[in-house]
Amino acid sequence: MNTLLIATKNQGKVKEIKEILWDLPYLIKSLEELKIDVMEDGDTYEENALKKAEVALKISGIPTMADDSGLEIDALGGAPGIYSARFAGVHGDSLKNNNKVLELMKDIPYDKRSAKFVAAVVLLYPDGRKIVTRGEIDGYIANEPAGENGFGYDPLFYVPEYNKTFAELGESIKNKISHRGKALRALKEKLKIACSTN
Repeated sequence: MNTLLIATKNQGKVKEIKEILWDLPYLIKSLEELKIDVMEDGDTYEENALKKAEVALKISGIPTMADDSGLEIDALGGAPGIYSARFAGVHGDSLKNNNKVLELMKDIPYDKRSAKFVAAVVLLYPDGRKIVTRGEIDGYIANEPAGENGFGYDPLFYVPEYNKTFAELGESIKNKISHRGKALRALKEKLKIACSTN
């Protein structure tokens, strides 16, 4: 079985990735297990994902997958975008990030609260091969958090088709429709081809 390093310490992401790639012949490890730190200072999701993958691959020598994702809110000019994880100033403080979004959006009516989640996934191999995929999903910013599942902005991201936020959706539905789910499934198809030719 091959080892695949996931260049993130976000255990919510690791869980999602493992659930989507479960049937591929890979032993998945995370940055938390290997104690690697990577700065996210690119100008796009793809740049951030590529940098994380490059640094982790160089240190580990293991085929490495990284993703970067963000929430883009139309009424805020696309913010927080690539700064989503540190929108309120502290990286990964979901409560503060969500509260900042709600404060900025407090007087904005529903029809002007459109937003989208975007994810870019990069997989690098030690021999120089690279796979890049991307996924998006449209939705709205809820007036208040709802749901106990998910992480990050999931309690605020409302999906009209399901009349629920990401945090209210079960994992199977979320993984099916989410930005990261779409990018990972596109990656999975390419990995299946790679596995079948090895």
